[in-house]
Amino acid sequence: MRCVAVLVCLSVLLCALAPATYALGFRCTSQPEATCQALVGYKSPNTTTLRSIQSLFGVKYLHSLLAANNLSPTAPPTTTVQAQDTVIIPFTCRCSNGSGISYPGPVYTVQKDDGLYYIASIVFSYLLVYQDIQLVNHIENANLIKIGQLLRIPLPCSCDPVDGQRVVHYAHVVAEGSSVEEIARKFGAPEQTLLDLNGLASAKDLMADTAFDVPLKACTSKIGNGSLDASLLVPNGSYAFTANNCVQCSCDSVNNWTLQCQPSKIAALGDSKCPLMQCPGADNLTIGNTTVASCSSATCSYAGYTSQNTILTTLDTKSTCPAPPPSSGDNGNNHAAKIDMGTFSWNFLATVTSILLFVRRI
Repeated sequence: MRCVAVLVCLSVLLCALAPATYALGFRCTSQPEATCQALVGYKSPNTTTLRSIQSLFGVKYLHSLLAANNLSPTAPPTTTVQAQDTVIIPFTCRCSNGSGISYPGPVYTVQKDDGLYYIASIVFSYLLVYQDIQLVNHIENANLIKIGQLLRIPLPCSCDPVDGQRVVHYAHVVAEGSSVEEIARKFGAPEQTLLDLNGLASAKDLMADTAFDVPLKACTSKIGNGSLDASLLVPNGSYAFTANNCVQCSCDSVNNWTLQCQPSKIAALGDSKCPLMQCPGADNLTIGNTTVASCSSATCSYAGYTSQNTILTTLDTKSTCPAPPPSSGDNGNNHAAKIDMGTFSWNFLATVTSILLFVRRI
C-alpha cells in the first residue's frame, strides 16, 4: 500500500508540474487520416499471459499477436509471458495534424489508486506520457479521474516512408544506459536516420524510459497496387495473415528480403471460405510452391486478393542451368590476334627473302 501511495503522490506532483505544450505521438506527415499498421514493444511489469496482454491492448485477434511475435499460430492464449519480456503489439495507426497515434484504441478502465502517470509509465510501460492520455480524453484536471472511467490510450506511431522506402514504424522504449548506436545496431537502422526521425540533434539527447521511433525494413512482395492488401508490410522475423486469413505471409531476411506466402492453416474470417490459390497454366501449382524442370524453376507467388474473394497469383520463372562455357565468339579478339600474327610472319619472311635475293644479284 505504501508503494501505491507513493506512486499516486508522484502522479499528482508530476501532473502539477506538467509543461504547457508537448508532442503527441510520433511525427507523421502522411496525408490526413492516413492509416497503416504499426508496432510497439511492450514490457509487462509482472508475469502475465498472452490473453491478458491481448485484452490490455485491445488486439482483436490472438493470431495477430502471435504473428507479430513470430510465435506458432497454435500457441494458446494462456501462454506465459515473463516480467520484463518484450511483446510486440500490432495495431492500426492514424495520422492527423502532423502526428500519428493508435486508432481507435486501446481503451483502459481506471482501477482503484490509478493516476494518469501510473497508467502511462507502469501499466503501459512508458510507451507514452500521461499528457497524451489527458489530451485525447479531454481531461481538464489530470489529477481527477474516476474508478471505472474509460480512457483512450494513444500509442505513438507513424505511417511515413523513411529514406524513400515504405517501413513499419516500431515504438521502442529506451532502456536505462542504452545508446542510439546500440539501438541502430539492434534494429539495422542508420544512426542518423534514427536521430532525424526522433528530432534529436545529438545522440546525447537520447532519454531513457521514452518511446523511440524505429523504422523496420519490410520484405518486398508481388502484391499489386490494386489489391485490397496493397499496404501489407511484414518486417523481418514475423508473419501476417491476409486475404481474410486465407494466406499467411512470412518475412525473413535470409530469403533475400522477399515475402514468402502460402495457404494458411487457420479458419477464414466470418462465413467466408478460402478460394483456390493456384497459378493458371502451372499444373495446378498453388502459392508458395515451386516446380523444377530440366533447366528452369517456376514458383507460384501470392499477388493479392479482390473484393470478390479472389486470390491473385503470379508465376515466377527462372533459369537453373549453369552458365554455358565461353563460345569461340567470346575469344574473337585473341583469335584475330593470332591471324594477324600469322599474316605478319609470312609478310616478314617474304620481305627478307626479297632483300637477300637483291643483295646476291649485286
